[in-house]
Amino acid sequence: MRIPFVTFKPLEKELDKELRGAFERVYTRSWYIEGEEDQVFENAFAKYCDSNYCVGVGNGLDALFLALKALGIKEEDEVIVPSNTYIATALAVTYVGATPVFVEPDIRTFNIDPTKIEAAITNKTKAIMPVHLYGQSCDMDPIMEIAKKHKLYVIEDCAQAHGAKYKGKVIGSFGDVAGFSFYPGKNLGALGDAGATVTNNKELAEKVRALGNYGSDYKYHHVYQGNNSRLDELQAAFLSAKLSHLDKVNVERRKIAQKYLEGINNSEIILPFVPDYAEPVWHIFGVRCQRRTELEKHLNDAGIGTNKHYPIPMHLQECYKDLGLKKGDYPIAEEISETELSIPMYYGMTDDEIQYVIDKINEFK
Repeated sequence: MRIPFVTFKPLEKELDKELRGAFERVYTRSWYIEGEEDQVFENAFAKYCDSNYCVGVGNGLDALFLALKALGIKEEDEVIVPSNTYIATALAVTYVGATPVFVEPDIRTFNIDPTKIEAAITNKTKAIMPVHLYGQSCDMDPIMEIAKKHKLYVIEDCAQAHGAKYKGKVIGSFGDVAGFSFYPGKNLGALGDAGATVTNNKELAEKVRALGNYGSDYKYHHVYQGNNSRLDELQAAFLSAKLSHLDKVNVERRKIAQKYLEGINNSEIILPFVPDYAEPVWHIFGVRCQRRTELEKHLNDAGIGTNKHYPIPMHLQECYKDLGLKKGDYPIAEEISETELSIPMYYGMTDDEIQYVIDKINEFK
């Protein structure tokens, strides 16, 4: 049996008629930027996130970058980010001229550890950027309390957690603003690059929109030195078609995850930990293993696709060598990077495929 790490085919087959209809609507209208499809999706996604405003942008990195820029984060400022996440989180901080300050995760959840945040705060700190990694919410109550105490902005990185909840409340609705990615592999994925910011602050939403449209509040009038990052009509139409199915997709991912959690029984394998406050959507199902390389080969040889999230922690990436950080500075992030292995998790996995993955992991010795 061959099982890919991820495939979009089962969902796309189900939604074939809707996706083709979305394309036809846009193609027939001949309106491709800032049109009706964008408005429809933004309104629907804002409602889904229990927020007042959604601004579509070009991708998830831009969603974070434009949010930081709109908040006035700039050169010589510092933004706290988790030491264990995808590099886009830190790059967004770098792009506005600020410095990312890494804080270690909780080894059990892979998410930023709130108990370690205050020690990283300085007089230059302006914001905290928690990442709801792998589709599981951060512990938001203490993070928000720390932010309030120190008068810091909170920018939620929700790129992997569309529909995840914290204590029953959907993520993206806690901080000042949230950034989402709709990269094709996400739980809510476009058929290309796309992203969005979500907020309850009207002024902030308007500024993000202007910054993503060359800094323009209306045509040929430029308030800011902006960028070009807008959600195009075609991707908005595809996303609208998929949004109505997102809850169904997330329910199936939870069922797959539960089967993994109940079925995998191998002392070599550390399974994901789900706190009581979290309702994950399982964008990624990552296990840990001290013999990660051998486990990866064992599964790949059995026809099972895998991935590593993420094999080189941010502080050891060459692009951040100017920060002067070295191996050993963030041991928890390093431990995760050396032991994490992601196994297949996608809508449409059959019971036989799930059981095959479980059996092969349990056979690993």
